[in-house]
This record gives sequence, C-alpha cells and structure tokens, in this order.
Amino acid sequence: MTNIDFNRRRFLQYATLGTLATSIPGFASTVNRHLNQAPDRAFKPDVEIALTAQTAEIPILPGAATRVLKYTGKLLRGPQTAIKQLPSYLGPILNFEQGQKIRIFFYNQIPEPCVTHWHGMHVPQIMDGHPIYAIPQGEQYVYEFEVKNPAGTNWYHSHTHEMTARQVYQGLAGLITITDETERRLNLPSGEYDIPLIIQDRAFTSGNQLYYALNMHQRMQGFLGDTILVNGQRNHVIPVKTRAYRLRILNGSNARIYKLGWSDGSPLTAIGTDGGLLEKPETLPYIMLAPAERVELWVDFSGYKTGTELALRTLPFQGAAMGMGGGRGGGMGVRGGATEQGSQGTLIRFTITEQVSDSPELPDALVPMRRLTVKDISNSDKTVPINIGMHRMTFNLNGRTFEMLNYTEQEKIPLNTVQKMRISNANPAMGRGMGRGMRGGQGGGMMGMMMAQPHPIHLHGQQFQILSRKPGYADNAYATVKDGFINSGWKDTVLVMPGEEVEIIKPFMGYTGLFLYHCHNLEHEDMGMMRNFFVS
Repeated sequence: MTNIDFNRRRFLQYATLGTLATSIPGFASTVNRHLNQAPDRAFKPDVEIALTAQTAEIPILPGAATRVLKYTGKLLRGPQTAIKQLPSYLGPILNFEQGQKIRIFFYNQIPEPCVTHWHGMHVPQIMDGHPIYAIPQGEQYVYEFEVKNPAGTNWYHSHTHEMTARQVYQGLAGLITITDETERRLNLPSGEYDIPLIIQDRAFTSGNQLYYALNMHQRMQGFLGDTILVNGQRNHVIPVKTRAYRLRILNGSNARIYKLGWSDGSPLTAIGTDGGLLEKPETLPYIMLAPAERVELWVDFSGYKTGTELALRTLPFQGAAMGMGGGRGGGMGVRGGATEQGSQGTLIRFTITEQVSDSPELPDALVPMRRLTVKDISNSDKTVPINIGMHRMTFNLNGRTFEMLNYTEQEKIPLNTVQKMRISNANPAMGRGMGRGMRGGQGGGMMGMMMAQPHPIHLHGQQFQILSRKPGYADNAYATVKDGFINSGWKDTVLVMPGEEVEIIKPFMGYTGLFLYHCHNLEHEDMGMMRNFFVS
C-alpha cells in the first residue's frame, strides 16, 4: 500500500467518523480525528516512554543478521524499572504499576502504516490500537492511559489492518508486566527469579532472513514456522538454581498452539492467566496455550540435582484439522521446531547450575476474585453470539467479515453492563461426520477439514470470565486437549476447539466506542475474521 493510498483511505475513514459523530449520541467523545499527535497537557504522567517502530538487523541464527521490524524504547520519565531491554528483535518489556498514568510517544519509522495495540489493557478506544488510528511513516501517535488492570502479564503488538500478521511476524511485539499491592504481599519470586518467556515459531531462508509467504493452505491454517524461538533465541537454555521461579509465558506466535508440558512428566502449577493472578494455584497435567494467551507458572527446581536438565515441551495433540499428520509422533523440523499444528517439540531447556537453600513457599491462596455468574448479567434474556463461520474460503464472525467502522444491531453494547456471550465453533456445514474426519480422515471433505479448526478468540476492552465449555465431539481428538484449559480467572483470549461452544461473561465498563473482537490466528484476522462491538 502506498502512502497516497493510505492517506486517501484514512481521509475517507475520518470523514465517515465525522458523520457518525453527529448522528450517533455519545460517539463524538470516542473519536479523535487528529490522531493524538500531541500530548494532553492536562494529563500528568507517572511514566513517559518513547517507543519507535523501525527496521533493524538483529543476529538470530549463526551467520548473517536477520532483517526485522523492531520496537525500540527509551524511558523519558519514571522509575528505571519501567523499561527493560531484551537482547533480541523483540520490543522492550514495559513494567507498570496499577494506578500509574502512562504516556507513550509512538513513532512510526517503518515504510508502511502502523498502529500499536496494548493487548489485555483496559483503556479507552482512542488508546486501544484500533486499526483506524494507524499512522504512516514519519508520524507520531501519543498514547495516554491509566493502568487499571491488576497485577499480571499483558503484551503489545502491531494491529495494522491487513498487515498485523506480517508486522508481528517480523518482530513488532513486546511484553507488559503489571504489579500491585496485593501481588507484592504474596512474596512471589521476583528479580532474576521472575522470568518472561515469549514463545514464537519462525521460518528462515538459507541466508537467515525471515521467510513469510502465504499459499492457500497457510492462509487457512495460519502460518507455521519450523524454528522455535524463545525471547528471540533458538535452542534457548536458562541456568536456574534449586528454588522456586515464576515463569510468565506468552504465546506470541501467529497461529501455532502449544500444549505445554515438562519433559519428565511433572504436572504444571499455574498461578496466573491472561487477566492476572488466579484465586489459588491450579495443578494441570499440561496447559493449552493459543496465540495471544498468557499463563504464569510456579516452578520449583529444589528437587533436582545440579547438572539436571529439564525441558519445557509442546506435547502432541489432535483436533487441528489441517495439521492432521501432527500429534502422532516426531514432527520435528530441521531447525528444532514443530512442523505441523499439534506436533511435539522442545521449546526451552532449564539447567540446574547451583544448589541454594532459601526459597519462597507456594501460597495456598493468591488474590481474592469475584466470580461472575448469570445473576450479574444485565439482560438475562440476551446472549450475544460470536459464531465462527466460513464463506467463499474466508473465515468470518456472525456471517460477516471486518469493516473498519461497521457494526450490527447485535454488536451494540450498552455502557456499564455485563454481557453473556456464546462463542460457537460448530458451523452447521461441518456436520457430525467432521468428528470422524478429524480422527481418521474419513469424510467431511477438504472444506470440512478447513472449517474444523481451533480458533483463539480475543476480545478487546475489559477481561472476561469463562462460564462453560461444551465440546461438540466427545472424541479422541478433544480428549487430547480437554485437561489443559484453565477456565477460572480472568481472560481476554479463549481457544475454541472444533465443534466447541464456549460461554463467557464480560463487563463493558467505563469506556464507549468501537472495541474489536477477532480471531488471534493473525492470518485469519488479516483475512477479515474480525468485527467491532460499539459500546454506547
């Protein structure tokens, strides 16, 4: 897209917004047609950061450096701990505290439009990174918001219309951590014992350049790389001591789903999900982690001898139709990554290098949490549908693909309400035979195979809670994933398996305007599997 094309499109979008602002009550307050090019003098930030998207060359594999897109950050005001650089192509880790006021000067220096989304953060529409606010090369956008989220792990990434998948793949992503008083009282592992792990799969040319080309198969299943990177490094090994650690894990991949498990078969102890800490620790045999989902693990290495190596792996699973060969063994790529959806592979290794005696104890309880129920729903007679479908080889939501400013009557949400929503991945065209096709390739046809895919559905704005999961097919495929879902706690992304129906309960408090919901398989998002809620 040329700058001329982009500027013309933007002009038309904002002209339309001007019309909407005069015709829809309350809409004008949600729209900034001047692109937030200058800071609000009335806003007094505690933390001020300059964040730039730019091209760079970064060593990833031995040999030639790799051309990437990269966020670089500079702290302008606030505590030195507010920003931490990673030695990789990934953006800096932004460390915030609940209640802080944040100002971020975002500069776009890449040769195409870009906008940044603060994934998981509860912020106003004009600060959320809606693609309508994408700016061309050389321009600035000023984000200003108060941190209202509790302690937890979020992230930020490009959200440019029809370019999100490629821009994130090329490097435009980074982690956000939030702390608060409740978390600090828990004495959880901190400092060197609090380890972020951003897991991504990538593919490289023989010259060490990122490979990203989409044929129809890759568009339909999402792009899968053959090289696993953790924090931007291949074959990553982390030295640890015999004590407890906190692992903050983000699935930053475009499309790949991970089934996390330890190489020695030990169970995993989860202490947090997308929206922050859980009410109490939960033990699971494995954990399913879809693109954009986060999980925080408590890992105690005190029972291991010095020299022991423990690997965090992605285990085999079924039910990802277009990767039907995966999940039944091997599946390792030449660079150490899984080649198909559902294949197994090693993500990262931990080596025990030092014996220590002091270690915090796992708390019995973490944070108090109010569990929302159907009694909290503002309109008990209404369930907002999110139906996953396909038409003309394109995935859609509720029978529609993305239109920048468009929303339907059922996508209008009253402000300060709590809504029940039903996310359905059971398209009638699939038929019952699809369950058999997923297990043995018998029937269903190519269309059914493409239709029967897992989809990670992400909702912008406030976090939600899961009310229920109803599998459509009680078959062997679903049995390989069902024990890895964490259905408690706050979420902003939920993995919906083929045939499955998930009911969630979501508050819409504080902010009016357009808030996106979409599949976080980024290739699906760019194909139009995204819609707006209009909160008013």
